[in-house]
Amino acid sequence: MTLNHGHAYTSHIQRGGVGLLEYLCAEFRHSGREVWAARLAAGEIVLDGQRLWGDQRLRAGQTLIWHRPPWAEEDVPLHFEVIYEDADLLAVAKPAGLPTMPGGGFLERTLLTLVRRQWPAASPLHRLGRGTSGLVLFALNPVTASALLRDWREHRVHKVYRALAAGVAGQESYDIRTLIGPVTHSKLGQIFAASPGGKPAHSQAEVLERRADSTLFGVQIMTGRPHQIRIHLASVGLPLLGDPLYAAGGHARPDGLPGDLGYLLHAHRLELTHPGTGKRLELQAAPPALLEATP
Repeated sequence: MTLNHGHAYTSHIQRGGVGLLEYLCAEFRHSGREVWAARLAAGEIVLDGQRLWGDQRLRAGQTLIWHRPPWAEEDVPLHFEVIYEDADLLAVAKPAGLPTMPGGGFLERTLLTLVRRQWPAASPLHRLGRGTSGLVLFALNPVTASALLRDWREHRVHKVYRALAAGVAGQESYDIRTLIGPVTHSKLGQIFAASPGGKPAHSQAEVLERRADSTLFGVQIMTGRPHQIRIHLASVGLPLLGDPLYAAGGHARPDGLPGDLGYLLHAHRLELTHPGTGKRLELQAAPPALLEATP
């Protein structure tokens, strides 16, 4: 079994008077007090440059580092397809199951790691959820990154997805504006879901095909909230087929996690203006077979 190289997680203490073990349990909710006590005893925790071996009170302004030893990451598909490349931009198609960025137990088995082996300066302009396949766009220099991130913020990049929802749609299209924000979650503390106190979000879903117990949608998103399509389709009673996290209404299941797989969602098309040439680009990644409409 191959191990990664481990990682140092840095935290800056904002509030003093909290015990070290209490802080670690709150900051890294995946582990309980006994696990953190063992890591502390193993010398994995450093505070202001000093290795700690026992619990103590923290002070505001201190810097804490958890030196996580190397670990075995879950097997994932370690490949991608190049869709477009020039001196400024790189567009690739990510397979479902491969994380875009480090997180959730993944450090090196990510799309970012794979891409940077060939393009060390590549900077991702957005990310897809681990279970989502399709187009991911990278800038290859800071000027391009700055220009395209501005276009992204100002909604000049058009993003169209394919999604397979559970249930048969009663309408031909859905203009969805359900607010999305953090809500309480039993496993993670907080997670993004439909929330009356959330931020504005806007998706337009068009029926491409009705099937016996599901609906194939083309979905354009005008905003980029976390898990937006999964939450929005669930909010109108059509959650993604096999989605282990979001249920009808756009609410998170208490036993689900964001990295869980099982749904079908694909970033199918990106339309943008090339910052270097000024020309309009339309990039497409072929969807998996189950997200193709019947001829």
